[in-house]
Amino acid sequence: MKFSYNWLNSFFKEDLPQPEKLAEKLMMHFFEVEGVEKKGDDFLLDIDILPSRASDCFSHLGVAGEIAVILEKKVNFPEIESDDGDLESVKVEVENNHLCPRYVLRVIDGIKVGETPEFIKKRLEICGLQSVNNIVDITNYVMLEMGQPLHSFDGEKIAEDKIIVRNAEPGEKIETLDDDKYKLDESVLVIADEEKPIGIAGIKGGKGSEVEEETSLIYLEAANFEAKTIRRTSKKLKLRTDASARFEQGLDPELAEKASKRAAQLFEEYAGGKTVGRVDFYPQKRKPGKLKLSLSNLKSVLGTDIDKARVKSILKRLRLNPKVENDSVKVTVPTGRNDLQLEEDLIEEVGRVYGYENIDPKVPRAALTGPETNYDIFWEDRARDVFKSLGYNEVYNYSFINVKTKKLFGFNDNLIEMENPVSKEYQFLRPSLIPGLIKNVKDNEKKFRNINIFEIGKVFGKENEEKRKLSGLKTTDFRDLKGDMDVLLERLGVGKASYKTIKNKKSFWSPELAEIKVKQETVGLVGKISKDFLKGMKIESQIFLFQIDMDQLAALASEKKQYERISRFPTAVRDLSALVPKRINYEEFVSVAENAGGELLVDVDLFDLYEGEKIPEEKKNFGIRLFFQAEDKTLSKEEINELLEKIISTLEKKSGWEVRKK
Repeated sequence: MKFSYNWLNSFFKEDLPQPEKLAEKLMMHFFEVEGVEKKGDDFLLDIDILPSRASDCFSHLGVAGEIAVILEKKVNFPEIESDDGDLESVKVEVENNHLCPRYVLRVIDGIKVGETPEFIKKRLEICGLQSVNNIVDITNYVMLEMGQPLHSFDGEKIAEDKIIVRNAEPGEKIETLDDDKYKLDESVLVIADEEKPIGIAGIKGGKGSEVEEETSLIYLEAANFEAKTIRRTSKKLKLRTDASARFEQGLDPELAEKASKRAAQLFEEYAGGKTVGRVDFYPQKRKPGKLKLSLSNLKSVLGTDIDKARVKSILKRLRLNPKVENDSVKVTVPTGRNDLQLEEDLIEEVGRVYGYENIDPKVPRAALTGPETNYDIFWEDRARDVFKSLGYNEVYNYSFINVKTKKLFGFNDNLIEMENPVSKEYQFLRPSLIPGLIKNVKDNEKKFRNINIFEIGKVFGKENEEKRKLSGLKTTDFRDLKGDMDVLLERLGVGKASYKTIKNKKSFWSPELAEIKVKQETVGLVGKISKDFLKGMKIESQIFLFQIDMDQLAALASEKKQYERISRFPTAVRDLSALVPKRINYEEFVSVAENAGGELLVDVDLFDLYEGEKIPEEKKNFGIRLFFQAEDKTLSKEEINELLEKIISTLEKKSGWEVRKK
């Protein structure tokens, strides 16, 4: 907002510091000065007044008051004298005093519209307003000086000598002073006479009641309007003025009478008028507020001990009428200080006036403790990191499924149905993450050669039960997926998992299904999606998928690390395939191989599980990869072959087990 340096200076007996120095003082104790510009024999200060201080600092007197506080000077307020009596010949009717808490109407007769005094012209122009005539210029001058917008009506053009503040009627129209026409509705507050609207309240005057060269009788309006109403109307009509900018921030009702007196005084002095009287509608007078400031709280918040007398002096300069009582100070908050609502507001006032630069910096004395770890989120994030490092992409699917998906995946009737679903596609809460992941493959398989995705999310069971699940899939092969499971469990500190084949009870799984077991506890499933199921969904890719209970996984996970020395010697790898009876699970098969291999067999991976063509009906084929390694030497070919033969002979001793030879 623009302020004249010379105008501000006129309120003090002694000259203010030079503009640049004054700007520095204001920035240290008040608001930011965005620029200082020389304008002829004056300087223009562009001060960023925040909305919290709009009620008392959108004016030269308001800023002068702040300068007086900062520099410990006295402001010479303009002397305003008036002995106006109440006026009965003119009526004011306010239909809603919530929207218009105060309306002051002064009647000034004998006005002569003409030239404006030069000093008023200069002050208006430096603040960006053009001179019109002495009547318009004086109302603008008082607005810039005191912060209260004013408006002058030609009294002889007001029907029935009556001013009505009301809401517009639906479809009512008005033409403003700048020849723009507006269609109004009941949300717009207007100033009207008995016949028509003559102004948009707090924003713009209407055509037909304006002051002209022959005007001699003026109705001077100084009102207070509800801020929200003015803001909404200004936005609705796309009409913003200097008046609306002030009203929409909330003004002090007490300011209306003071500004009206000041303007009437200037009219009498520079326009030859004489005040006849006034009407003051003010049914509920706003009372000053009361606040209490604890000196111990002041010290605690600011971090410094300010002398009690100094605190009182600062509050007195702020015109808060302080009264010291032991360790506290009681103050009276002027009606124009809308920003002072809490004790903390008073502390801020004392701090800024005292000067934050005068407060010695101190290192806070406190025990710093880290936030408590939320392990649900912690292990979810750790799992995300693992899968992203393995080349997976995370997906986020909706938590809803429809009837078609329910039937397709064979979900039971215990699904939770939404009372008011957004659409039929979002009828049930999902009981599994799998449908969403498979749909992701269907939607994207033509765009990507391989798809590796995972999702962590909630699934919902009967009786509003919620569980966290981790599911993912690959379109490559089962061995890769199993290896990824092992990496996940290792990095989460869960330990080594075993895989137990089970009979498939879900229509979308193929027979190649295994439980993921950790410490004899089942934490999930891993397997392949049925070819027939994928064909029915028109999916060409093969899908290998896992599903893990995230709550169980988090309970088993550990941040503790156990150091194991890495052998300096190479690993030897051999593959082995064996036919076993269908009743034999993978865990039992691998256990036999591991016992036979001893300590030099460091790992066993399943790379194939096959049943079907060229395999006896009662048999299945396990393909395993054996990893041999010693800690103290490189194993020779003979040693490896000897271990391999031992494993083969042990396996073949089992009834119905046969190691396949190439």
